[in-house]
Formats: sequence, C-alpha cells, structure tokens
Amino acid sequence: MAVHRKRFRVEEAIVGEMPSLEMIEEAAPMHNEIMAELRAIRAQMARNGHAGHAALPPSEAVMAQEVADARAMLETYRAQIEQCEKLKVELDLIHDAINRTKREIAVLHGKSFNGEEMAKVNGELGAVVGGTEQATQQILEAAESIDQAASALSKVDSVDQQKRLADDIQERVISIFEACNFQDLTGQRISKVMGTMKFIEQHINAMMDIWGGVDAIKAHAPPIVDTRDEDAKLLNGPKLAGDVGHASQDDIDALFD
Repeated sequence: MAVHRKRFRVEEAIVGEMPSLEMIEEAAPMHNEIMAELRAIRAQMARNGHAGHAALPPSEAVMAQEVADARAMLETYRAQIEQCEKLKVELDLIHDAINRTKREIAVLHGKSFNGEEMAKVNGELGAVVGGTEQATQQILEAAESIDQAASALSKVDSVDQQKRLADDIQERVISIFEACNFQDLTGQRISKVMGTMKFIEQHINAMMDIWGGVDAIKAHAPPIVDTRDEDAKLLNGPKLAGDVGHASQDDIDALFD
C-alpha cells in the first residue's frame, strides 16, 4: 500500500507538480524494458572487452594478412636490390679492368706488336747475328794468317822477306781490331731490342696488376711440362751469372782427376 506524503508549498514552487502514482505505475514497464536493454548492451561490451583484438572481423583479418604479405614482399625486394647493387659494383670493377687492359693492349699493339715494329726488332736481331758471324769469320781468318806469317818469319833469313811478313802480320792485326768494332754496333742493336722488351714487360706487368698481380695470374697458369727428349733436355744454353743447376768448369775438371 502506497504511503501518501504531505507536499509542502516550497517543493511545489521549486520542483513543480509531482507526478501522481498512476503516472509512475504507467511508466514502470517501459523503464524495465530500457533497463534490460542497457544491461544487454553492458554485457555485450564486457564480452568484447575480454576478447580484445584477438578475433577481428573477416574483412579486417583479410586486410591484415594483405599488409603482412606486402611487408614480406617489400623485404624480399629490398634484399634483391641490395644484391643487385653489390653485383653492379662488381660489374663496374670488371668493366673498368677490361677497359684498362684494352688500353694497355692498344699501346702494346701500337708501339710494339704491330707488323712494322716487330719486323724492326727481328731485323735488329738478325743484324746482330749476321754482324757477329761476319766479325768472327774475319777475326779467325786474320788469326790464321798471323799464325802462318809468324811460322814463315822464323824460317827466313832475308831481311826483305822478314819485313814483308812483319807488315802482313800488322795488317792482319789491324783487321782484327776493325772486326772487333762489331761489338759497338751489336750493343746498339741489342739495346734497341732490350728497350722494346722492357716496354712490353712494363705493360704486361700493368695488365697483371689490373687482374690481381702476379700471384693471381700464377693461380690460373697451366703447369709447365718439359716435353724435350733425351739429349735435348741437357741443352739449356750458356749459363748466366747466378744460375743454379749448371755444371761448373771445376766440376768438369774433377771428372778427369
């Protein structure tokens, strides 16, 4: 049973006319419905709060997967770009080395390996061989004539004959001196050839330095195989100062002791 309270004039002046009990009872069912909806909304919000972001709607999950795939593809492209940049650096180095090698070969061909220059070198060496042979022949002939004149000189008593033999010996000696002049011409010719060889050596060394130096070139050099047979293996030519593996004159003399 509802209790009726006395309403004062002050309350009526401030609040206004209070709703009657009938009005409150009519609004009660709608109030209950509103409260039920609020409780349902609160429960739904609580469930979403506990689930967090673990379960995304299907559209958002697809979008997240696409973003992850795009990032993975981007990382792959970045790695490939880095590899391409390294490869470009290596190719630039090779390109530069090839261009420098071409320049060295062009210089060699222009100043040493062309037909005119090589023919000149071959001509100089041929002249050295020819001049040496001619001078040697002249010296031997003069020495033989001197020997014959000296033998005859010791057997004649005539002063005139002795004078003629002595003059002949002097002429032959002069001929030997003249023949010995071949050394000057030979030295000049060989100096030209040595200059050409040094020029070639310098540019070949430069090309080897371009490709890593002598040690790097040796790694690609085929093994040296001596294909000579029997006595040919013993023919190594005259010994140079400092050469090893050659028999000295003392060793040869020791065989006859």
